[in-house]
Amino acid sequence: MRVADQVEHTVNETAGPTDPQGPTGALASWLAGLQAGDIPPAVSERAKHLTLDGIGCALVGAQLPWSTRAVDSVCEMEGSGASVLIGRGRSAPAPAAALLNGTFIQGFELDDFHPLAPLHAASVVLPSLFATTELLGGVSGERFLLAAIAGYEVGPRVGLALHGSEMLTRGWHSGAVFGTHASAAAAAKLRGLDASQFEDALGLAATQSGGLMAAQFEAMSKRMHHGFAARAGLYAAALAASGYTGIKRVFEREYGGFLSTFGEGHAPDASQIAAELGARWETPRYVIKPFSAMGALLAPIGAMLDIRTRRGVTADDIEAIELECASAAFHHGGWQAERPLTPIGAQMNMAYAVAVAALDGAALMQQFSPARIDADDVWAFMRKITVTHDASFDQDGPLARGAVRMRVTFSDGSHEQMLLRHPRGEPLEPMTNEAIVAKFRALTGGVIDTARQKQIESMVLNLERLDDARELLALLAQPVANALA
Repeated sequence: MRVADQVEHTVNETAGPTDPQGPTGALASWLAGLQAGDIPPAVSERAKHLTLDGIGCALVGAQLPWSTRAVDSVCEMEGSGASVLIGRGRSAPAPAAALLNGTFIQGFELDDFHPLAPLHAASVVLPSLFATTELLGGVSGERFLLAAIAGYEVGPRVGLALHGSEMLTRGWHSGAVFGTHASAAAAAKLRGLDASQFEDALGLAATQSGGLMAAQFEAMSKRMHHGFAARAGLYAAALAASGYTGIKRVFEREYGGFLSTFGEGHAPDASQIAAELGARWETPRYVIKPFSAMGALLAPIGAMLDIRTRRGVTADDIEAIELECASAAFHHGGWQAERPLTPIGAQMNMAYAVAVAALDGAALMQQFSPARIDADDVWAFMRKITVTHDASFDQDGPLARGAVRMRVTFSDGSHEQMLLRHPRGEPLEPMTNEAIVAKFRALTGGVIDTARQKQIESMVLNLERLDDARELLALLAQPVANALA
């Protein structure tokens, strides 16, 4: 029997936001009114594949050493509960589960990211939805998918209002700043909140936003930032459902508002919050990663692998590599790496990623394992690589903020030069839905058995037909193997 969709209301269903014409009010009203029939089929299909990718990343991340350390520490403080910890065979209180499941999805830099408003959607949206599903006693798969799309749509719009990757240049971990709203929107939609309560949920989420990008150099906490945002959104939606109020008109408040504070001195654009709602869909714009590295490194890695294949060269045939970057790519990935380098640092460093791609012809989990990171041949090759900032890219608009010019000089004196993520508008090539499924199978094949793998894949790709989303959670709960073992 289909589980009844549970709706929590503490005020009249027709209650509206304090200013329906403002950006916060317009977004809250759209979220409250969004129905499955409003969403184009291609967007719904992409959302299911985005969800499948996030689940695959969680299964791979669940038993990694730093994930185990996080589970032990958080559960020692939080105690036991009824919410599933993916791949661990145990449960925890809902807030702890949201935090840890988000940490698992971000566990090895394999998850999605938005190219213009950088955040990792699955790691903030899915954990709060899983926890809320259990708190509500089950919801249909159709309702779960609708709520996921609500979250996937909100995060980038908030990010674009702060000029997207400019936040990385300023030192903020952008996804942890934008992600609270995505998580809150998803959980609030699952609870069936009205527009007034959505306004509260967005305000409650905004006041919990934060995250420092210095975590990328060596800190395990970088893996946890999106988990913090997932937990914040879970709390925001639950508090709003109970009648606990949040900041009203949080995006337009001049003193202490979200945009005025995080965007101080940088001309935030509040019009982006509700721009083209229902006409422009952000869900299909997320990039699915083919490599285990942060987004700005994907194009240089891909270019190096292409050179190896196309020219039939090895690392010994390369004399020097020069990488010139836009500000966001340079600040995020152009820093000088030194030994000892942690896996998180390696996954954020352009010189390391390009070096290991040149040497191994790959940039997957084994290339970012501790043993490979400490290998002498990698550090010897990194001495051939220089990374600099080309300020001219920064004048070419948002698509150029991750731009990289790559020049490779070969030992025979020849060279190649290429412009990656072209400032005139060439985005990263999107991964097809079929390729996402292939990635899921390749990633999870080493950590779960084939039968379970097929069940999860089928359940997610037919999510709208699922009677109770807890059936999926039961499949995800069972222990998985350590992907690095």
